Amino acid sequence: MECFVGASREHRDNRNGDDITLWIDKNQVKEYSGSSYPYDIFAIANGVVLQYLLDPNFEKYLPIIPSEVSSVNFTWKSGDHKYFYDFDQLKSYNESILGDPVISIKTKGKVPKRPKVFQVFLPCRGNLSGIVYFGIGLTIQNEQGTFLPGTPLRFRLQKQCANHGPDPECDKKCANGGRCNQSGRCECKKGYNGQYCRTALCYPQCMNGGTCVSPGQCLCADGYQGPHCEGGMCREKCLNGGKCIQKDTCACRNGYYGARCDFSKCENLPCLNGGRCVGVNRCRCKRGFTGNQCEKQVERPAELARHEGCRRCVNG
Repeated sequence: MECFVGASREHRDNRNGDDITLWIDKNQVKEYSGSSYPYDIFAIANGVVLQYLLDPNFEKYLPIIPSEVSSVNFTWKSGDHKYFYDFDQLKSYNESILGDPVISIKTKGKVPKRPKVFQVFLPCRGNLSGIVYFGIGLTIQNEQGTFLPGTPLRFRLQKQCANHGPDPECDKKCANGGRCNQSGRCECKKGYNGQYCRTALCYPQCMNGGTCVSPGQCLCADGYQGPHCEGGMCREKCLNGGKCIQKDTCACRNGYYGARCDFSKCENLPCLNGGRCVGVNRCRCKRGFTGNQCEKQVERPAELARHEGCRRCVNG
C-alpha cells in the first residue's frame, strides 16, 4: 500500500472540497488490504485525478483483493459542479472463475452533489480457484462535455476466488441461491446483497418509501406507483389535464389550480371558442380566433379581399 500513503495523507481533508472527489473509505481499505492502513484512498480529490493513478505500473503496486471480499465500496460527490459519468468497461478476463463486475448504480448518470456510496460487486463463480484480472473503465465529463483531465480512467485489478465446493450446512444460511465461501461468508447471486443475501437490489433505488422485494422489483408504499414508486396515486382524478405527482397531489396545467386542478384562473373571464386558460384571465386561442376571451374570429384572406373590394365600390 506504499503508493497510496502520500496521496492519502495529503488529500484526506478534500472530502469537504467543492469539486468532484472519489475515494475508498479507510474501513473498506482495511478489509480490502488486510492491514491496519489508517487512511482513505483517494482516486480523485477536489477535481484532480491523483498522479499515482496515471503511473503505467500502478496495477503492480495493488494488493490482490482476497476471496472473502466480494465487493468494494466507493464514495463520491460532485460538490458545487455538475459532472456526468459513464462506466464504459466492467469486464472479467476469466469468466469461468469471476463474472463481470457489477455496480450498484446505473452505468451512466450524474455524479451526486453530496457524498454517496456505491458498490462494485466482484462475483466469483465458486466452482474454481484462481487469481483473475478484471477491468473497470470510467469516464467523467462536465456539463459542457469536456473530460475531466486524467480521464478516462482505466483500472486493471486482481481478484482471488476460491473453490469452496458445496457445503449444505453452511449454505442453508445463505438465502436466494447464495453459497458459502471458505471463510463461512455468503457469496450472493446477482441481484442480492447483505450478510445472508437477503437484501434485494433495485437500480435505481425504490423511491417514496418503497421496498425492494426482489431484484429490480419495488413494493410501493400506499399512495405511490410505478416501476420505482416514482409516481403518485390520487384517489380522485386530476382534472383539466393535471398530473398526479405524489399521493393525492396534482400538478396543474397553467391556468388551473385546486386540489384536483378543478378551478380555472379564468373564471371571471372564460375562454371562448375552444380557447385554453394559461394564466390569470389569460386565454390561448385556437387558430382562427383572437381577443382576450378568444371571442373574435380572425377573417380569412379571401374574406379580407372581398371586403376590400366592396370598400372600393362604395368609395368609387
